[in-house]
Amino acid sequence: MVHARIERLVYAASDPRTGAAGSVFDLACNDALNHRIEVVGGVLANESAALLQAFFSARR
Repeated sequence: MVHARIERLVYAASDPRTGAAGSVFDLACNDALNHRIEVVGGVLANESAALLQAFFSARR
């Protein structure tokens, strides 16, 4: 995303254990990189949580 100069990352479900945009790592705003990415999280979070739960329930 940094190399592609993407301006904004929009996501629904966060991952507090391995996420890389505002959780464990924050690559989108890392001072060592020469590009910053606006991060918008939690969009349709409830709906995406239901989809993820249904998916993993079906896999079990």
